[in-house]
Amino acid sequence: MAGLGAWNLARAALIILLLPRSLEQCGHISLSAPIVRLGDPITASCTISQNCSRLDSESHIVWKLEAELQPGERQQYLPNGTLLSTITLPHLNRSRALLSCCLHWGNSLQILDQAELQAGYPPATPHNLSCLMNLTTNSLTCQWEPGPNTHLSTNFTLKSFKSRGNCQSREDSIPDCVPEDGQSHCSIPRKHLQLYQNMGIWVQAKNALGTSVSPKLCLVPMDVVKLEPPTLWARGPSPEVAPPQPGCLRLRWETWKPSLHIDQKCELRHQPLLGEASWDLVGALPSRTLQYELCGLLPSTAYALQMRCTRWRLPGHWSNWSPSLELTTTQRAPTVRMDTWWRQRQLDPRTVDVQLFWQPVPLEEDSGQIQGYLVLRPSDQAGADPMLCNTTELNCTFQLPSEAREVILEAYNTAGTSHPTPVVFLESGGPPLGRLHTVARDPHSLWVGWEPPSPQPRGYVIEWGLGPPSPSGSPKTWRMEHNGSIAGTLLQENIRPFQLYEITVTPLYQDTKGPSQHIYAYSQEMAPSHGPELHLRHIGKTWAQLEWVPEAPELGRSPLTHYTIFWTNAQDRSFSTVLNASSHSFVLRGLEPSSLYHVHLMAASQVWATNSTSLTLMTLALEESELHILLGLFGLLVLLICLCGAAQLCCRPSRKNPLWPSVPDPAHSSLGSWVPTITTEDTFQLPSLRDSSMPPITKITVLEEEEKKPGPWESNDSSGTCGLPSLVQAYVLQGDPRVPRIQPQPQSGTSDQVLYVQVLGSPTGPRPGHYLRCDSTQPLLGGLTPSPKSYENLWFQTSPLGTPEPLVPNPEDDCIFEPLLDFPLLQGLRVSGVEGLGGF
Repeated sequence: MAGLGAWNLARAALIILLLPRSLEQCGHISLSAPIVRLGDPITASCTISQNCSRLDSESHIVWKLEAELQPGERQQYLPNGTLLSTITLPHLNRSRALLSCCLHWGNSLQILDQAELQAGYPPATPHNLSCLMNLTTNSLTCQWEPGPNTHLSTNFTLKSFKSRGNCQSREDSIPDCVPEDGQSHCSIPRKHLQLYQNMGIWVQAKNALGTSVSPKLCLVPMDVVKLEPPTLWARGPSPEVAPPQPGCLRLRWETWKPSLHIDQKCELRHQPLLGEASWDLVGALPSRTLQYELCGLLPSTAYALQMRCTRWRLPGHWSNWSPSLELTTTQRAPTVRMDTWWRQRQLDPRTVDVQLFWQPVPLEEDSGQIQGYLVLRPSDQAGADPMLCNTTELNCTFQLPSEAREVILEAYNTAGTSHPTPVVFLESGGPPLGRLHTVARDPHSLWVGWEPPSPQPRGYVIEWGLGPPSPSGSPKTWRMEHNGSIAGTLLQENIRPFQLYEITVTPLYQDTKGPSQHIYAYSQEMAPSHGPELHLRHIGKTWAQLEWVPEAPELGRSPLTHYTIFWTNAQDRSFSTVLNASSHSFVLRGLEPSSLYHVHLMAASQVWATNSTSLTLMTLALEESELHILLGLFGLLVLLICLCGAAQLCCRPSRKNPLWPSVPDPAHSSLGSWVPTITTEDTFQLPSLRDSSMPPITKITVLEEEEKKPGPWESNDSSGTCGLPSLVQAYVLQGDPRVPRIQPQPQSGTSDQVLYVQVLGSPTGPRPGHYLRCDSTQPLLGGLTPSPKSYENLWFQTSPLGTPEPLVPNPEDDCIFEPLLDFPLLQGLRVSGVEGLGGF
């Protein structure tokens, strides 16, 4: 922001230099305040003297804030002829800005004068004032926090005075201490200080908008002294002093020379160099001793140590931490338990070769570092070298007399040896394990289980290593289980997938051991290397017999669990079947003659599946005689089906009637035997002429189509003809409601008559029936009237007096009522129930 203001001032100066001579000293800007609080209003006025050559009655002053035009509030001519313009900025939100007073000069806007505006905040109160007496520079250094930025140039001054009380009264003033620009600390030289006299100290902050001071600090310079840290050294060995115990460090230090006359107390902290452990602090150490032995550390471990000091029994500040000193603790004798195992081999009757194995088991968290192992003879074996092995490995091979039954094993380092571990070579005499078995949990582990023998062992030794065909001397891994009640353990060390391992488990008893049990297992089995080869043994027209030879089991290969045979025909239709692993052949059935098939066999295990070789075969074709036989059989089958269908049609009337209608023989049948059965609601009844009841009427309508010629039985007498009522005619014309209605084809030329015959009577009456015959030129069954209702189909109409009246035939109707004795189709029928026709 300050750089921007400088650039604006330089630009204004350049503009003034370029102005015409007639505009020089023409205008002047006056400000109400050159610096205001940020956001407060500010007022400015611009005056143009009457000597300005460009000033006239139409001159107008223009204001600009930076590059933005600002409207002027008032513009007026004063009595002395000068032009005055005033502007008020309500909110100055910029910490620095350039205000310009301008006048139009020709076609351009010329700047007459400029003023820089500044805005900011009053200084905040400085806080967190603290002072330290530095004996190195021999000065009192104080520091503080200035507070937020004011956007204005702020000056800080460290003020102080001497006092003999609690800084309530002033005795001597101390020159002010002014820090460098941007600094918030200042040092008062030793010459202005009284080291053991109170001083009042405060900080004053001042800028154009105000002044602020911090709270006063009353102190004695020596009470705030800060010492320099001491220098640490390691104590060397001394003949008069015993070496340090394991886990201990001895160190010394030198205090800072200018503080030798000051009583001090110091703190020590330590941290392991390896790992991410935090610092551990040790309490106050007297500085007069200048040496210390630090114990309780991990043996044989490198540590970093630091120290700081302050005044003892008097106020003061802690010094900084000293540079780190790196020391390593001494070792301690190993505190371990040895798990041992051995193998023996008889070299000759007097010498046995022993291969001893061991595993150290730490008894404590800090069991000490092991540098090597010793295998010693027992002290009771005199005359022989006690040292059998001195090695850093976990096994040793040595020779012993056949009668030797014990050796001593020890671990050692520079601090000493561990407790001796006796190794007793036990004889095999205990009970064996039962049912040793293994399961591969994953490619890198094996579970080995067993049935614990009785009595219960005190532990087990489990050995495992690569099985054959690995070399016999290949290293093996072993482990001792001290819990005799377990029935299995998980082996995870040195297990690789697809490898055959030999596992040995030996039970250990109190004074003997049991026989070792062996088992072989794969950590993960592989898929079969290849499937069996498929062969065609026999083939027919619709079948083919396949066979294969199973592959011999392979070590490390998962055994086969099943076979799958796939075959595909020429239309790419696939078939398959699954066989168990004991199958060696299979017959494909349901094949088509003279067809090509592709067959392959897949052998599968629990791990993987492998395809065998593919096989292509073609079934045999059918012979000519076989074709003839098949065609003959097919023809016989078709004939048999036709005969069965014909017999069914002939034997069942419901199947026969649709082909040819059943026409009854009137001479050898009765009316009830061939008239279709009429349901109750379809039976049409006419009232009797003699009885008011409604006896059943059996009706037959015979339809004829012929030219109207008088027959021998017809009469032209008017007495022989009568007319039927319209209700009866409608009934007669309707006919049997179950007879299909056939629209007759109209014939050209003459109009043929259709004869309708109605037979009336009871099928059980003794008297012959009567018939009604009507002549009509109406088409057969054409335009029939609808069936009458049950209450309309009556022979009699009720008179007004309530007595039934017979329906008297009308002579005008072309109908005849007479006995049907000479009707050819009805001569053989027995018609009864014509009692009601006597009146006709």
